[in-house]
Amino acid sequence: MIVTGDELDDTLPEGSEEASEQEQDELFEHYRIVADKNQSLLRVDKFLINRLQNVSRNRLQIAAEAGSILVNGKAVKSSYKVKPGDTVTVVLSHPPRDIELYPDDVPLDIVYEDDQLFVINKQAGLVVHPAYGHYRGTLVNGLVHIMYPDLIDQPIKSESIRPGLVHRIDKNTSGLVVVGKTEQAMTHLSKQFFDRTIERLYLALVWGDFSEESGTITGHIGRSLKDRKVMDVFPDGAHGKHAITHFKVLERFGYVTLIQCKLETGRTHQIRAHLKHIGHPLFNDETYGGNRVLKGTVFTKYKQFVENCFEMIPRHALHAKSLGFEHPTTGKFMFFESILPPDFQSVIEKWRAYASHQKLTIDQ
Repeated sequence: MIVTGDELDDTLPEGSEEASEQEQDELFEHYRIVADKNQSLLRVDKFLINRLQNVSRNRLQIAAEAGSILVNGKAVKSSYKVKPGDTVTVVLSHPPRDIELYPDDVPLDIVYEDDQLFVINKQAGLVVHPAYGHYRGTLVNGLVHIMYPDLIDQPIKSESIRPGLVHRIDKNTSGLVVVGKTEQAMTHLSKQFFDRTIERLYLALVWGDFSEESGTITGHIGRSLKDRKVMDVFPDGAHGKHAITHFKVLERFGYVTLIQCKLETGRTHQIRAHLKHIGHPLFNDETYGGNRVLKGTVFTKYKQFVENCFEMIPRHALHAKSLGFEHPTTGKFMFFESILPPDFQSVIEKWRAYASHQKLTIDQ
């Protein structure tokens, strides 16, 4: 029997239903299979091939080498013989979509590169990977251009190349992204995302002040039942997938606050949806209602001040500041930090000056 990763109980009925869990921002697949009571001894790679569609034996062997195939909770080699009642779990990097990719000369800030991976400091406004309406000029197109410099405007099949994504950030979010070059790197990184050992910190400028210095937001995230283009929070767990976001106040400016967010899960728009849910949408987040005056008076001067701030950062104020992970081949822990881009830094300085002026006026 095959079930999704969230259904990890120990009393599953026998059967042959198949399903996979594909994360939204973390691009991997997770399978859990319980061997039937009549299962004959069989290598785990062959066992999985018989049950998973479009998964090659080589891909499974790479997953085993990366420690991504577990039997009864312990990592095994591909030669392990599955026995009746064994619980087999596997995490695989998301297979490349069958599309043609063009190498595009996209300006990229490459923070780190070796034969296994890239770490990119993505600029706001850049789409991470090709999708409907954005088949050219994405971050992936730019990396293909770097990896295959001899190709000039010639499309190649995505299934035959890397780079490969294991997570992504929104078009208008700036900051750090790790991209695997090889199947081994992608599988190893995918396992780390699944195990929640990847360290990620975001900086966010949000509307409103907080009564506490830190906190945790918990609530399932899924497509809104009213608008499928946005995500919503379902505290009762009736829809969506489990999501956890930790936050910490860094600096208060009265009507807006600079906070740090740490993710435990990686759902689509997780930070944006969670912060709106608790009444603190991202500053200038058009999708989630942060692009209008939400706190403070609506007097002309203040309203003009806020609109000037919107012009300074014409996107939602979210930046993926740091990223830490174990290198797929060396096992060394790697940690990267990026500075705030000019638009984000400028709007913080403007709010800081405004808050200082307001405090000075009150003190006088």
